[in-house]
Amino acid sequence: MLAGNIPGQTQTIPMAIYFAVEAGAMNEAWIWVLIIMSISLSGIVATNVWQQKRSHLGETGRRGDGEMGRWGDGEMAEPSFSISSNTSLLVDIQKQLSGFSLEASFNTGQVPLGLLGASGAGKSMILRCIAGVETPTHGRIVLNGRVLFDAKEGINVPSRDRHIGYLVQNYALFPHLTVAQNIAFALPKGLDAATVKQRVAQQLELVQLPGLENRYPHQLSGGQQQRVALARALVTRPEALLLDEPFSALDTHLRTQLEREMSLTLSRYEGVSLFVTHNLEEAYRICENLLVMEKGQVVACGSKQEIFERPATYSVAQLTGCKNFSRAIAIGYQEIEASDWGVRLQVIESIPHNLAYVGVRAHQLIFTDNGDCENTFPCWLASTSETPHRMTLYLKLNSSPAYERDYHLQAEVFKEKWIHLKDRPFPWYVQFNPFRLMLMK
Repeated sequence: MLAGNIPGQTQTIPMAIYFAVEAGAMNEAWIWVLIIMSISLSGIVATNVWQQKRSHLGETGRRGDGEMGRWGDGEMAEPSFSISSNTSLLVDIQKQLSGFSLEASFNTGQVPLGLLGASGAGKSMILRCIAGVETPTHGRIVLNGRVLFDAKEGINVPSRDRHIGYLVQNYALFPHLTVAQNIAFALPKGLDAATVKQRVAQQLELVQLPGLENRYPHQLSGGQQQRVALARALVTRPEALLLDEPFSALDTHLRTQLEREMSLTLSRYEGVSLFVTHNLEEAYRICENLLVMEKGQVVACGSKQEIFERPATYSVAQLTGCKNFSRAIAIGYQEIEASDWGVRLQVIESIPHNLAYVGVRAHQLIFTDNGDCENTFPCWLASTSETPHRMTLYLKLNSSPAYERDYHLQAEVFKEKWIHLKDRPFPWYVQFNPFRLMLMK
């Protein structure tokens, strides 16, 4: 998957791995673990092990200027590219995985794109294919007009020449290198010491870690390690920045702090940025556009407002956190029957011809004293669930529940609202705002 032979390429991988491969001292699984650790997550500096075994695309790649050339015949040169105003990434790939086939087709520009979906949906694999760590089975990847991968044309640019920064979940800092050495590891070989020192200092200033260049990773907090890894990802001035759940290893307080810093960093970054997460609120806060994945398939792509407010399908609504669904049929102009809830509802948006479900988010249900309003129904409380700031209320419509799990809807209210609501006699009245009802196929 990473192009080139070991002889003549050892400057791109730790010597210990090279000799272990030559001596047959390690099995393939352990070699790959060390290879991934050895990748410069910013350049990415390629390990170049076994491409000829694993890829049928050959050693030929296309240079950024459009000329064909042979990769791996010397040290990596200082990137001469500049990110243009028409920054773009086009991805149209397929890759057969264990259990399902990954099929991803999308394009994005300078606005951060969030990849959202459950674990195992294929989000991280998309990043690995873009970075050159994995090779798609079919398809094409184009960054700023430069072809990185084309199965038909036999183009597969090695990862070190893709000009891509890649930040993985565990940061993969080298424990035996200082902060400065970890960041400098991503830089091209052959730069003079003064230039390296200046570039490292610039990145430490950017991530607010000046003065820590001589510390080792074990002397840093989790948040500091993440920022060092981000500095390494940015030091080569990449055309694209790939972020794979960068906050997953952090506690809640630190996540909040670093999420804000990441948002500011991305707002200044002029390249393409992809942000993988399965945290709904995190994706919404950081990314303007979202791509929703399910079992290797892109099921939605667009602005975050469009995807959250008007999900087209039941599965997309589920992935974006909706908890209330009912099977639905149209019974008139702008009127539907929600059969699982046992109610008829007036709607505002046009009813799709293939309507199958209606949904409403738990925080968008309205409690009212007026039972005569449109889309308002009596309800009884079956049970509750408490978080530090909110209460989740499990409600049954039109009749009292027979047991705790006998309910139709979940409603979420702040505790201040709950204090005024909990002592009211039943029935309560809950209203469905017609503007908030989601009609889905």
